[in-house]
Amino acid sequence: MIDVVMPQMGESIVEGTLTKWLKKAGEHVERDEPLFEISTDKVDTEIPSPAAGILKDVLVEEGKTVSISTVVGRIDEGAGNGAAAAPAAAPTDAKPAAAKPAPAPPAQTPKAAEPVQQRGPRLVQPPSPQPESAPPATEAEAPSGPLSPLVKKMAREYGIDLRQVKGTGAGGRIGKQDLDAYMSAQGAKTMEQGGAPATSSPAAPAPAAPAMPRAEAPRTRMEPMSTMRQKIAEHMVMSKRTSAHVTTVHKTDMTKIAKLRERHKSEFQQRYGFSLTYLPFVIAATVEAIHDYPIVNASIEGANIIYHNEINIGIAVALENGLIVPVIRNADEKNVTGLQRAVVDLSTRARSRQLKPDEVQGGTFSITNFGSFGSVFATPVINQPQVAILGVGAVEKIPVVIDDAIAIRSVAYLALTFDHRLIDGALADQFTGKVKSILENWSGEIL
Repeated sequence: MIDVVMPQMGESIVEGTLTKWLKKAGEHVERDEPLFEISTDKVDTEIPSPAAGILKDVLVEEGKTVSISTVVGRIDEGAGNGAAAAPAAAPTDAKPAAAKPAPAPPAQTPKAAEPVQQRGPRLVQPPSPQPESAPPATEAEAPSGPLSPLVKKMAREYGIDLRQVKGTGAGGRIGKQDLDAYMSAQGAKTMEQGGAPATSSPAAPAPAAPAMPRAEAPRTRMEPMSTMRQKIAEHMVMSKRTSAHVTTVHKTDMTKIAKLRERHKSEFQQRYGFSLTYLPFVIAATVEAIHDYPIVNASIEGANIIYHNEINIGIAVALENGLIVPVIRNADEKNVTGLQRAVVDLSTRARSRQLKPDEVQGGTFSITNFGSFGSVFATPVINQPQVAILGVGAVEKIPVVIDDAIAIRSVAYLALTFDHRLIDGALADQFTGKVKSILENWSGEIL
């Protein structure tokens, strides 16, 4: 029997929320086949099965948050394929048992239409009809006992009255599939009745009465934070509380690199299948500077300084509802092309939720490219337990004075946020100045 555990998606992660099982108990799963989905402050992602076999036990239900390394399920490797497992579940009295389900209430069968995983048709527009009907029941009012965070979130988000939902879980507990089925049914009713909720009395004066209050839009709207958003918030506050944040900003002339990039970008795209950006040049310059100032690649443990022999660069990637920092391992062993390939690969898989746990761990220094969104410069927050992070602003053509003459140059601002507990301002400026010098005097080719 193989234990399936909650993975650690980063050094600072201590727990994760199991948001969805992609297999049910008794189903066959292949090794590395997606088994369940999790949400942390680092990533929302699918976790692959550690072995092939039958998912025997589901120990953690959907929506529950547990500590890393918690056993969430078990896989029986010796159970063979799914076809072999089916007879084991049917004992010798299978025939009488088969006769019993026939008269069972048919209402339960269509409700558990598992393949329908969309959150019900969005024809249901709860925010509009909600003021006219009874307010949705709170979790405490639900007759089905405790509810998972996912069910609570869906109930709030879609304005569902939990007293109207019949749970099919243990002891009548309401699950996600019950809300999906309920919302599907309500969606059908909404279409039939022109968008109005079902009522038992079609009295004519009733719609006119709430017309005036409904004209006033609510001044606020409340919705719960996602698990990822909550964890990001906790991590940011912890970082601010842990490190003495100071930011130094250096204006950098990127003209040589801009001309080199312009000269080669078409050929680069044709040869490698992806664009050439400014980021791999900044990473390469940062890596070279770290060799001269290894303390910015260190971390603090109690009263000790941990110097890392590897240079693993974390790259901040913006997601739809959060942020993740996948890691380019041994970045000093890659050239500009290799770094660009790594950036494209990690950012693409981060947005499609395909990163592996070890790809968001082990970073020793981070870079955030807020310039890709047009920002000139910002003051980034240190990614714990690191002691520095470099922010890269947008590259813009601006007039500058060179030898008492005005010239147009491509300029970007480099913002280094450092932990003043370990790094002094002079050293931080020396390090950033080194990165600036490498970029301004770039002499290498890329093809």
